[in-house]
Amino acid sequence: MWTSGRMSNAKNWLGLGMSLYFWGLMDLTTTVLSGTATPQGELEALLSDEPQSHQRTKRSWVWNQFFVLEEYTGTDPLYVGKLHSDMDRGDGSIKYILSGEGAGIVFTIDDTTGDIHAIQRLDREERAQYTLRAQALDRRTGRPMEPESEFIIKIQDINDNEPKFLDGPYVATVPEMSPVGTSVIQVTATDADDPTYGNSARVVYSILQGQPYFSVDSKTGVIRTALMNMDREAKEYYEVIIQAKDMGGQLGGLAGTTTVNITLSDVNDNPPRFPQKHYQMSVLESAPISSTVGRVFAKDLDEGINAEMKYTIVDGDGADAFDISTDPNFQVGIITVKKPLSFESKKSYTLKVEGANPHLEMRFLNLGPFQDTTTVHISVEDVDEPPVFEPGFYFVEVPEDVAIGTTIQIISAKDPDVTNNSIRYSIDRSSDPGRFFYVDITTGALMTARPLDREEFSWHNITVLAMEMNNPSQVGSVPVTIKVLDVNDNAPEFPRFYEAFVCENAKAGQLIQTVSAVDHDDPLNGQHFYYSLAPEAANNPNFTIRDNQDNTARILTRRSGFRQQEQSVFYLPILIADSGQPVLSSTGTLTIQVCSCDDDGHVMSCSPEAYMLPVSLSRGALIAILACIFVLLVLVLLILSMRRHRKQPYIIDDDENIHENIVRYDDEGGGEEDTEAFDIAAMWNPREAQAGAAPKTRQDMLPEIESLSRYVPQTCAVNSTVHSYVLAKLYEADMDLWAPPFDSLQTYMFEGDGSVAGSLSSLQSATSDSEQSFDFLTDWGPRFRKLAELYGASEGPAPLW
Repeated sequence: MWTSGRMSNAKNWLGLGMSLYFWGLMDLTTTVLSGTATPQGELEALLSDEPQSHQRTKRSWVWNQFFVLEEYTGTDPLYVGKLHSDMDRGDGSIKYILSGEGAGIVFTIDDTTGDIHAIQRLDREERAQYTLRAQALDRRTGRPMEPESEFIIKIQDINDNEPKFLDGPYVATVPEMSPVGTSVIQVTATDADDPTYGNSARVVYSILQGQPYFSVDSKTGVIRTALMNMDREAKEYYEVIIQAKDMGGQLGGLAGTTTVNITLSDVNDNPPRFPQKHYQMSVLESAPISSTVGRVFAKDLDEGINAEMKYTIVDGDGADAFDISTDPNFQVGIITVKKPLSFESKKSYTLKVEGANPHLEMRFLNLGPFQDTTTVHISVEDVDEPPVFEPGFYFVEVPEDVAIGTTIQIISAKDPDVTNNSIRYSIDRSSDPGRFFYVDITTGALMTARPLDREEFSWHNITVLAMEMNNPSQVGSVPVTIKVLDVNDNAPEFPRFYEAFVCENAKAGQLIQTVSAVDHDDPLNGQHFYYSLAPEAANNPNFTIRDNQDNTARILTRRSGFRQQEQSVFYLPILIADSGQPVLSSTGTLTIQVCSCDDDGHVMSCSPEAYMLPVSLSRGALIAILACIFVLLVLVLLILSMRRHRKQPYIIDDDENIHENIVRYDDEGGGEEDTEAFDIAAMWNPREAQAGAAPKTRQDMLPEIESLSRYVPQTCAVNSTVHSYVLAKLYEADMDLWAPPFDSLQTYMFEGDGSVAGSLSSLQSATSDSEQSFDFLTDWGPRFRKLAELYGASEGPAPLW
């Protein structure tokens, strides 16, 4: 068997397959092709000294590798090589078949001659070689003439791919002021051509744009700084273009480019500087603590951490009044109020402020110092401030029996401004809804306006207001806490209704009940109660009391032999006294029932036996009782009719001239007497009001309100101020619903068209002939007693029913 093959290409002949035919004496045929080695088994057979058989042995195909250039651009199929079997006699009886990778699609074979052609354009970068199989068949019978053998077709490379930067474009950062030769970044270009064949894939780097700032290593592609002292503040961004060229950079090589964006990162190479050496600021004296006065700024050309600033007050007379902090977002110094300001105390301050970088780099210290100072002048502006109380809190203790109008505390406030306006005092009524207190408008004297009761309100928390007279909008306030001290004004009493029982068979000295008491007072040393029988029961023959000395007492029997039929219930009055000053006492009643008990003292029954009346009423008696009731009803009707006819003399006849019959009543209503009830001069000189003659007694006043005040001693009006006197009278008027107001205003209650009673005028009453009933006037109090006597029914004996 023999095989012929050649390496052919339309562009370049690299080799020619040669068929060598050796005919030896041993009838041995060996085929050797260029570029291939004879199989090891055949070489050993040729070199062996042992005698060989003269019989011809069939061999497998001896084939060569075929080479073909890529990127063939001709119109005819590209000849690759030729296959030939030594059994082929050239008569066309042998049929060549090609199979394997690309057979029939990329490569074809002439089945008669064995010529192989490429019918598609080949690209080594897509596929570098193809492995195919060849077979020779008998064309007539289809029987294989030779065993199937493999061969390889290799695609030979040409320089048809430029270098490419697969990772581009690049982004890099290098610190500013870096030394020359500082590595920035490495770029890499890839060439798809065969690196093992020629220089098609040998790449060389060069810089097209970015000089003289940067350079690139031609072999490694490492970009380095090429200029010293590159300043970010002068230029921060650089665009560098790098070229990669194959064929070792020779003429005719292919090239590719990429862009590298290089940013200079910041370093702390610029010290901060204040653009102003003097700042002028102002602040209101009423500015609250921590409020902002102004801002200072030290300019730093750096950024980020290198531009961070720390501001401090290093000198000046305002270091204790103001503070400074750094705004982390804008790196400015914020000056704030540290303590309350006062225009009257100090009108201006001076601060020396320093701004410094907290993060320094040692290699740039020669560019410093990295700090700067400035001077800040702050003026305090005057404002109209509300009055200020001294002290800012009052605590007052007052006994609960203090007289109305007593001054319990002097509240003091002053205007902090230079003008020192006058102050007017008042009480915030929302803090004293019960109006227990009053404050003098000019002196600030806090007085009681109503009686205090610790058992009702033991604490009062009021707010006193101070207002500038010239500017009512300026109001100051102060809290006043008033503790009401206890006095012994409540008598002890039983906490509940006590009811006990005694057995009929009880013996003398037997305990029947233990009682206790409560007292609303709260003395400092605690309560101590004393028990005894009331004076009217001091010699009670049935029961006695024993004080246990622990605020309880025992009720004991003094005899035996109790009987329900004789007396079923006993009421025992017990006197309870406290230990206060003065001693107060009350009487409580213990109800004791007589009960039937067994021998062990257990109650069996406490109800006395019921007795039925044996007498029953007859029918005649019932008729007599009903007749009496009827007579009483008739008498009642007659009395009412007579009371109605008594009003006729007071009705004016229509025929008479009403102008001649006007009756003047000196005591009509309470309004006329108001002008005489109180002399206004007494408000200004209470001593004169008391020094004169005895005051006129009001005809319509009840005895319990005839004195100046039943709550204030008579000496109060003499020795106290006008305020005490007025407060006492005010409280008296508030508590007495029937007393007229103490002013000069004429007031007529329930009189007029809008009144329920209508008009009481004699002029209007004469215009009507109808009889009117004025009995309701007796229910309107003392002031209408005169009218009730004139127009209403006269007071007669009590009704019989």
